[in-house]
Amino acid sequence: MISHVRKLGEFVKFSHTIFAMPFALAAMLAAFEHKLGPAPAPQWRIVLLILLAMVGARTAAMAFNRIVDRKFDANNPRTSMRHLPQKQLSLFSAWLLVTLGSAALIAAAWLLNPLCFHLSPVALFIVLFYSLTKRFTHYSHFYLGVALGISPIGAWMAVTGGLHIAPIVLGLALMCWVAGFDMIYAMQDEEFDRKTGLHSMVVVLGPRGALAFARMLHGFTVALLLGFGLLAHRRGPFWSGLAIIVFALAIEHIIAAWRSLKWIHVAFFRMNALVSTVLLAAVAADVYLPKRLFTWF
Repeated sequence: MISHVRKLGEFVKFSHTIFAMPFALAAMLAAFEHKLGPAPAPQWRIVLLILLAMVGARTAAMAFNRIVDRKFDANNPRTSMRHLPQKQLSLFSAWLLVTLGSAALIAAAWLLNPLCFHLSPVALFIVLFYSLTKRFTHYSHFYLGVALGISPIGAWMAVTGGLHIAPIVLGLALMCWVAGFDMIYAMQDEEFDRKTGLHSMVVVLGPRGALAFARMLHGFTVALLLGFGLLAHRRGPFWSGLAIIVFALAIEHIIAAWRSLKWIHVAFFRMNALVSTVLLAAVAADVYLPKRLFTWF
């Protein structure tokens, strides 16, 4: 059973939840502070339901992506060893994951509040639709960004039952960040995508143009995170975290400029994992450390 659970986790790349999940949790903490005041006690029911919704949505999206891309994956040397092409997992199991993940998202939204429940089918459509976009548009990276970028907005709504400009700006920052690093990641498949007629900014702009576009998007990411900090009245810990994020993004682009497929994985996973975890840690410290420590920020 443990082996099968591990296989399912590898199938949906569960480790990659470290990208969007911290943004959603950061929005959740800021929403608790907005609703309850300084150093709010976490409402654990809401926390667990947000986690369930996030894991459910991402599981459904990744399983659906593996299903609809299985023929492309089988012909791509980089992805030919994935579970469905290698028949390590049945198509039935994959569809079961899509169903269970979708049900988890909708059930969690229903238990949170009416606004989340009414919008949950829209969220589900967005996260599933991304998997089809490489077939018809070079802007598929932005669809992925939107699919992940709605998570901070959803987390804020889960806590407050309403909307605010701050999580929208944070969601836009997440969208630009994801679209940028997905362009870097797509460099690995440039030759295969050209050959098979799949779309990406790397195909239309070439690696150099795509990297320049990604740098611009990550510049927007920093600007939007700055805007979020101002709108959400963040203090010293957040600004310190933002400085680390700027440094991590700079290192990511230095690595990506080498265009080494080996180092692209480092740029994609390690640097981006650092960005998201630092953001969450910075917001958590800002929310829970005594405000008197940072009156000069």
